[in-house]
Amino acid sequence: MIGYLRGKVACLSPDYVLLDVNGVGYEVVCSGAAFSRLSGVKKGEEGEVYTYLQVKEDGVSLYGFCDPREKALFLRLTSVQGVGAKSAIGVLSSLRPEELTEAIATADVKRLCAVKGLGKKTAERIVLELHGKISADEILEGSNEPAPKSVRIAPSREDEDAVAALMGLGFTRQESARAVDRAREAGAKSVEEMLAAALKGM
Repeated sequence: MIGYLRGKVACLSPDYVLLDVNGVGYEVVCSGAAFSRLSGVKKGEEGEVYTYLQVKEDGVSLYGFCDPREKALFLRLTSVQGVGAKSAIGVLSSLRPEELTEAIATADVKRLCAVKGLGKKTAERIVLELHGKISADEILEGSNEPAPKSVRIAPSREDEDAVAALMGLGFTRQESARAVDRAREAGAKSVEEMLAAALKGM
């Protein structure tokens, strides 16, 4: 497995970056952030990228990221049914890691649908499968950035129960998740308290 490359930037194209690592040229399909970082390096100078090697029947592809947290998000995205590597790279090129984490945490399907080539059903599946599985601490681990205030740590069982109860009353998952977030911020702790506060604010 090739997890990291450091070498001279030999070529930049719209589709990939060519890195010369000790005389061997690696074609790396990069996220927007990784491409932007490498494009700031003069040709012939060294650049670095964290990578994921995908081996398929029809070929081998190398994907590049600016840091480990972006790579971690890529792997989470590709674990969702129907989300391939190219789609995941497209998402990461449109949304910063903290923006993507926030969209998933708040069930903001509309924000995900703004990504070119990502349909509503796929966006809903990303939220459904990853909501509650990605925390701000996990994604920001190893960086010096504080977790954005708007990104909540993975929801507790009480949160999930409250969301499920609101959905049973006819509200969408997005509406329910946001209402529970507001209730939690207002000090509600138990499922009953969160439901009461959430319904009041609906």
